[in-house]
Amino acid sequence: MGESEQNIADPARILALDFVRGVAILGILLLNIVGFAWPEIVYISPRAPTAPVNSADDWTYLTMFVLADGKFRGLFSLLFGASLLLFVERAEASGRDGAALQRRRLAWLALFGLAHFFLLWWGDILFLYAVCGFVVLALHKRTPEGLAALALANYAAGVLGLGALTSVPAFDPASGAEIVAQYARDARAEIALTQGPWGARLAHSLSEDWTAPLTTLAMSWLETVPLMLIGMALFKAGFFAGSWDAVRLRRWAWRGIGGGLVLTLPLAWWVWREDFDLTFTLFVWLGPAAVGRLTSTIGYAALAVLLAQRFATSALGERLVACGRMAFSNYIATSLVMTFLFHGWGLGLYASVGRFELLGFVLLGWALILGWSKPWLVRFRFGPLEWAWRSLTYGQIAPMRRGLAIESDSQ
Repeated sequence: MGESEQNIADPARILALDFVRGVAILGILLLNIVGFAWPEIVYISPRAPTAPVNSADDWTYLTMFVLADGKFRGLFSLLFGASLLLFVERAEASGRDGAALQRRRLAWLALFGLAHFFLLWWGDILFLYAVCGFVVLALHKRTPEGLAALALANYAAGVLGLGALTSVPAFDPASGAEIVAQYARDARAEIALTQGPWGARLAHSLSEDWTAPLTTLAMSWLETVPLMLIGMALFKAGFFAGSWDAVRLRRWAWRGIGGGLVLTLPLAWWVWREDFDLTFTLFVWLGPAAVGRLTSTIGYAALAVLLAQRFATSALGERLVACGRMAFSNYIATSLVMTFLFHGWGLGLYASVGRFELLGFVLLGWALILGWSKPWLVRFRFGPLEWAWRSLTYGQIAPMRRGLAIESDSQ
């Protein structure tokens, strides 16, 4: 272990959780970048209204669809469930009411999420995670088997329900055309609004779009809650704490990732054959593709834990651990940087950079995240937003600079 790692180490933390969270926060930007740079519907299909059309963008979409779409968000959901349980257990071990403290923590996270949505970007997931966290918290005392069974039943209900809901416009050209026309009107309005001043966007969000966080909650509920429950089940089974040997982790990784590829590649071919028809792609994305996303997410988690066991104390590993420890700050900082680059209040690149070229901005984001997280934690105990969140949760100002006494806690 290097000297710099000693400076930021906390013996009360589970290193694999931080490492995997670092991987997840980087991976999420691979998909979120489209939402920063284009109207929301362009995320779904490269044939969505206003989307640029070229072969490089098509192949970028297909690659992300197979390898990344939903997988890193799912990975982050697993970690959220695991960390929620870890927080409760450690609070109870110190004599506190862990569930009550966690509810307070989630309430503050919901407020942070609403501020993120209204002030910066429509793609916020913090409010969704906070509300889902309240549900998951009520189930945290169940056995790993009970948590997994409940999660799979709810996930299956979500796949079937959303698949059925989107199947009609996908296979009925008349209703599909009407929906696409509405998407086109919404996309043009979103471009005009986002290319304008920040104040106009804020006013629109407060007056016309204030229910959007609730809409996201309704659409994502049956994916996010099950994944958090699976994260809890894996935590209870010792998945993140080093109880699983390398052979077992490799088996889960290859089965999960391999199964995800088998389930997703035919769907990628199918949407390509349909020329990425918007309503059809939306049906595949919300319905059949969700099965492969689940298996891939678990496989990615196993692979990331395996990598953490081997490389968490390497030079890059230390930076990923630091990135994971500051995931909250990095998530919001990414929104700040990317909205500055693309939105009208900043450089105004919105709706002008293709999917393939956006990968360059992803690399820029990764460099910034990996570049600042470790030096910050050498000097301070928390990321800036982690510090604020902790202080609000406990109702007292947490010591920030290193060298001061502090009570151990998991972010």
